[in-house]
Amino acid sequence: MAENFAKNSEYWSTAKSNTPSLHYSNQFEVAPVSKTKPIYLDGVKSYPLKERSSKVGIDDFGEPWTSGGSLNRWIQSLPKILAGNDFRQVVDHIVRAARSGNMIILAMGAHPIKVGLNPVIMDLMDRGIIVGLAMNGAGIVHDAELAMVGHTSEDVAEQIGDGRFGMAEETGKFINEAIIEGAHRGDGLGRAVGDMLIRQGFPFNQHSLVAKAFEMDIPLTVHVAIGTDIIHFHPSVDGAAIGKTSHLDFLLFASLVSELEGGVFINLGSAVIMPEVFLKALSLVRNLGHKVQKFTTVNMDFIQHYRPMTNVVQRPTLEGGEGYSLVGHHEIMFPLLASAVIEGLEIKG
Repeated sequence: MAENFAKNSEYWSTAKSNTPSLHYSNQFEVAPVSKTKPIYLDGVKSYPLKERSSKVGIDDFGEPWTSGGSLNRWIQSLPKILAGNDFRQVVDHIVRAARSGNMIILAMGAHPIKVGLNPVIMDLMDRGIIVGLAMNGAGIVHDAELAMVGHTSEDVAEQIGDGRFGMAEETGKFINEAIIEGAHRGDGLGRAVGDMLIRQGFPFNQHSLVAKAFEMDIPLTVHVAIGTDIIHFHPSVDGAAIGKTSHLDFLLFASLVSELEGGVFINLGSAVIMPEVFLKALSLVRNLGHKVQKFTTVNMDFIQHYRPMTNVVQRPTLEGGEGYSLVGHHEIMFPLLASAVIEGLEIKG
């Protein structure tokens, strides 16, 4: 131990002599004294809490539920904060537009169809609340399959391995033939498929949005991106017919948008196609001189995406409208919204 102590003493002695910038005390380094002084709090200025503006107050709180209450009572019990308040405001906007006879457009991806919302949407059509529909190409595929056989949405992971995904014979043949016939008649894509569904008299037509819209003469437009839908790789496909009918549907959709002043545009579950189509249609009708400024936009999806937030909620409402985003699963949120609107119309009727 004495030998080790001697060696350590020799080491530290050498270190001190060879490192003049460091100062040692008891063989440990001493940190240099900082020139920065701590700030003093004596001069802090405060004010009474009562004078401060706050974002949340007890008047905004939600209310506990009481067994046996009504749906309207539940809606009124929601907190008047963030999404709770947004939901209530969206309901009010839709009720106001419906009672005034203003345009209410539902644009959608295919997922709402695949989670069973057709009956809810069709009921809103029957009640005269939804007066215009628009969907992407996948929407027409799933809706037509439901009408033909009563089921849709194949297991892609199971089918893609051997190239069977999207190869169901009847789907491609029926929809492509309907589009080709519609192109010859001068119909849009949505009307072309609706017309064919009714003429074929499929056993489950009563569950089809497209057939329902055709029978009620409600505009239903279909907006296609070539290559995104399974019917595009069937031998019966006609790209020119798809382009002609879908472009006509864009012009019909723009006509609906031109009447949106005071109305509501809902984007349900379309992350790309419908937000892009809506923004272009809005620019077109404004360019042609239509006044479309004060209206409400609502994006509904289970996550927030860039395009819907930008092209539905934010940009279109810069001229005086209001945009909302309601996040949640379609199969829960949309029936809840539909029910709340129906309740609101009954109460204010």
